Amino acid sequence: MQVSTILEHIDSGQMALPTFQRGYVWNRDQVRELMDSLYRRHPVGSLLVWGTLSDNVNYRGSQDLAPGVVQLLLDGQQRITSLYGIIRGKPPAFFDGDVKAFTGLHFHLQNEEFRFHQPQVMDEDPLWIDVSRLLQRGYAGLGEHHARLKETDSLQANVDDLVARIAQLLGISALEFHADAITGDDKTIDVVVDIFNRVNSGGTKLSQGDLALAKIGGSWPDARRTMKDRLAKWSRSGYGFSLDWLLRNLNAIVTGEARFVHLHDKSTQSIQDGLDRAEHAIDYALNLIADRLGLDHNRVLFGRNALPVMSRYIDQRGGNIADGVERDRLLYWYFQSAMWGRFSGSTESALDQDFEAIRELDGGLDRLIEQLHLWHGGLRIEPAHFRGWGIGARFYPVLYALTRVGEARDWCDPWPVLKKHLLGKMSTLEVHHIFPKSGLYQASYTRSEVNAVANFCFLTKETNLKIGARLPSDYFREIRDKCPGALESQWIPMDEELWEIENYPRFLEARRKLLADAANALLDSLRHDATAAEAEAAPMSQPVADAPAGLEDADEEAILAEVREWVSGHGLAEGQVGYELAHPETGDPLAVLDLAWPDGLQEELTEPVALLLDEEAATLQIANDHGFRHFTSANAFKRYVETDVLALDKT
Repeated sequence: MQVSTILEHIDSGQMALPTFQRGYVWNRDQVRELMDSLYRRHPVGSLLVWGTLSDNVNYRGSQDLAPGVVQLLLDGQQRITSLYGIIRGKPPAFFDGDVKAFTGLHFHLQNEEFRFHQPQVMDEDPLWIDVSRLLQRGYAGLGEHHARLKETDSLQANVDDLVARIAQLLGISALEFHADAITGDDKTIDVVVDIFNRVNSGGTKLSQGDLALAKIGGSWPDARRTMKDRLAKWSRSGYGFSLDWLLRNLNAIVTGEARFVHLHDKSTQSIQDGLDRAEHAIDYALNLIADRLGLDHNRVLFGRNALPVMSRYIDQRGGNIADGVERDRLLYWYFQSAMWGRFSGSTESALDQDFEAIRELDGGLDRLIEQLHLWHGGLRIEPAHFRGWGIGARFYPVLYALTRVGEARDWCDPWPVLKKHLLGKMSTLEVHHIFPKSGLYQASYTRSEVNAVANFCFLTKETNLKIGARLPSDYFREIRDKCPGALESQWIPMDEELWEIENYPRFLEARRKLLADAANALLDSLRHDATAAEAEAAPMSQPVADAPAGLEDADEEAILAEVREWVSGHGLAEGQVGYELAHPETGDPLAVLDLAWPDGLQEELTEPVALLLDEEAATLQIANDHGFRHFTSANAFKRYVETDVLALDKT
């Protein structure tokens, strides 16, 4: 099938893209390589199409399909989309991606090189020609260039060779692509997707979530866009969720199951209704978590895979839990699940167990809590649980919650309570190292000791700046005398000997005990029926293994925020700050990666990537063992994005 014929089939609605195909993800380097191969008549692979009736097909885009049999592209989307964009000068109707990947491609007649438009280099050089303009003009364009080249004295001797190269470029439209076709009434979408996955075995396969979305999109073409609109709403509120995560919540409400296959036979109406109910339940759960626990933004919202269980429970209650005790007990279960990594390992197995526990509402919360006991052991927090370090540590959100829901006070005049949203840019809560990093490193403490969670507290930006790098032995007495109770409200041991830097390890141990007591008091207030006898009778809590941790402090967090903004500005996924790599069975944390893209910068189509700032060898090795390509500086990471992902011209 000629390239020109393929493009005509797209224009006429005889060829389209199935809904389960992801969007266009090629970069400029890949487009250049394709065009160079075609120009030199090198093989670029065949196509795979699915021949099916147009009145029974689910496809991308708003174009009308031709009546009868149409061909859906299964393998070759990136190549055909690139060719369409270059030859037509615009993207096809099914396009979903960045048009800059194929806009402005030029060809140098002397060097036979493809590059993207650079005005200062190309505009005054007759040897550079606009590929899209030429291919749209066809042989009329050949005549124009022939005349222009003949008028250039320095090129007259080579005009015939140069014109031959233009003709070779024009001949790309007449090149043949071999196309294999899948046909037959037995070729259901499940069969076709299986074939698609086999063909793409060297690349990224469709996930079960993709397949479920393909099924949904069959009868509801706007499903993907509608779900992305919901995700964008939460993003504007400071929460970053994935499409798969939203599907899990939808699946929980519609089917009460964890595996996406249970969505396949559900009606469009039940899916649409379920999405509305899921949105309401998620909003309700997020408001509960923010209002009662203070976890009100993406950075501190841990245990997010517990939310499908909460969504299911809230929906079963009609979208509203009127009983305050019941609300607290649901939050107790959520907080415990998040702390111990209930869903960090075998997510679907844990979800199925918990969905079964609440299948009947009466006694559902008791069964959920009992299941946590059976899975983890005791649910009391010990001082040792606060031994983690770094902003990515699992108990960092616990410290934040204690600060927000207790009576923690700032350490400056007028000593506001930090449980409320504070107004003004200088009132933003910041992480403060109680013992300053500079002093601790000077005293030869290790990185993990310097950045221990027990050395963190939250203060306003103004206070953080005022304290600066002073030692507690210098500024604690001033705060104690000026505002009695402010230090105690942030769980500071009041033994003055512990404020000396040589006693820093003892300070950490004393503060860990205070934090553990405060956390248990918060949990008891949520559970309501917990008693000291029950706590003593419960098995000892299992220790949370120390994981090589990332994200040292707010300075590193600022660097990562800048990188995320930079990446997002190039149309790529923002990535996850403090991404926890967990053991697939136990859920124990293995390492915390500063900034990670577990599904790739072009989600689920490129390799897992991580940015690890000033990390120890153990963290780098764990990231490598789990398939993450990692970078240890923001500049090195950006160079990788530009050259390997975006392929930006720098000359």
